[in-house]
Order: sequence, then structure tokens, then C-alpha cells
Amino acid sequence: MKKFLNIFCCLLAAALLGGCGKNSANHFQGYIEGEYVYVAAPLGGALTNLAVARGEQIKKGQLLFALERQSEAAALDQAEKNLAQAKASLTLSESTFQRRKELRNSPDAVISAEELDQARSQRDADAAMMAAQQAALDKAQWSFDQKQQFAPADAQVHDTLYRSGEWVAAGNPVVVLLPPENIKVRFFVPQEMLPHIKIGESVAIACDGAPHAINATVNYISTQVEYTPPVIYSRETRANLVFMIEAKISPADAADARPGQPADVRLN
Repeated sequence: MKKFLNIFCCLLAAALLGGCGKNSANHFQGYIEGEYVYVAAPLGGALTNLAVARGEQIKKGQLLFALERQSEAAALDQAEKNLAQAKASLTLSESTFQRRKELRNSPDAVISAEELDQARSQRDADAAMMAAQQAALDKAQWSFDQKQQFAPADAQVHDTLYRSGEWVAAGNPVVVLLPPENIKVRFFVPQEMLPHIKIGESVAIACDGAPHAINATVNYISTQVEYTPPVIYSRETRANLVFMIEAKISPADAADARPGQPADVRLN
């Protein structure tokens, strides 16, 4: 009797699971997915300020984290001094060149052409030096600025990967963001329904716990099937072919959808 009961329970469970997995004419199984933004600094350093916490809602432009930048600050200060010195040298050589040019073009031609060429060469050399120092200052400023990273968009902080005081290698993500516009639903439809679904079409999503239907817009239709039966394209297995569809969830509804959640999708 016990053996018969176990077999019956297994058959019942299989039947229930099989029924749940079937799609009706306009309803399809899917799940919520998020495309995460991994924010990193191109330069390494000790993490001195983790300005956000996991789960926090942040605004575009908000400070995410800062790395130690004493060496970058010193390099920036030196680059500013070098540029100021180069500007002063160029101002002096430009003044000298203009004065010699006037003397050379005067009726008496007080100075020789060689002296004028010397002044011009010095002026040009100082101009090149100033351009090089400006480039060095721009590079130092960039390095200094890169030690702080800001939110590229309004988002939720999905995770933080370091704690203050830890060393962060160049290019390693420190904060993981999930902007609302990066939340989508991924669902699967049989091939006979494919002609009825178009890019730009709206769908309604029902998720467990969501207070209302969530709106999304189809933005991608897979170019190949997600499942290939053992006998390819046979009449018996053709119904098992499904295509993956993605639909972007509207930012207004994104807070009600969480990546990984199962979803029921209905065509409007």
C-alpha cells in the first residue's frame, strides 16, 4: 500500500508540474532579469570612502566611492606649477620676439635677421613646452578625478564588493548598480506564436507579490530556437520549439519586479 501511495504521489506531482509549465494561447512562462552596471575606477588604490550601501536608491551624479589619491594630488599640484612656469616663459619670449620684430622692421634695422630668428625659435620652443605642460596637467587632472566615481544613472545599489580600507586593483568593480531601465522580462513562446509578436509590442507581466500588472515592451526576439528536440524539426517534436523574447519593463514599474522572479507574460 505504501509503495502504491508513493507512486501515486510522484505521478500527481509530475502532472501538476507539467500543467504549470504549459503556455496558454496568450500566456507564457518567463522570469525577470536585470542587466547590472559594474562601476570601477581605471586606477587602483585603497578605498577611503564607500558612499553608498547595498539596497540604497541613488540619483545620477551621486558619489559612489573614492580611492586614496594623495600621489595624484601631488602630481596635479606639480603639473599646475609647471604650467604656470611655462606660461611665464612664453609670455617673456613672446614679448622679446615682438620687440625684436619691431627693431628689425624699423628704418635703421637695429638688429640682424639672425637675432630675430633666435627670438622666434625661443618663442616657438616655449609655446611647445606650454602645450606639453598643459597636456601633462590634463593627464594629472584626469588621474585625480578618476579616483572618485559617480552614479551614471538613477539606480538601486545591488551590491558593494569592497569595504573601506581595502585595496582595490585598477579596473575592479566596487559598486554594482541596477538602473530601473535595465530590468526586463525574458519569456519563451512556441514557434507558431512567433508571427504574432513584434518589436515594440506591449506585454503585461504578473509576478508573485506585485500589486498590479507590470507593463513591458518587446525589444528583442531571438534569431534562433532555445531548444532543439532529438529529431530536429520532426512533426512530432515541432511543438517543443520555443523562441526567447525580451521585453523592457517601464521604469515606473521596475520597483515591483526583481531579477530571478518567475513571471507570467500576457500579450495585450
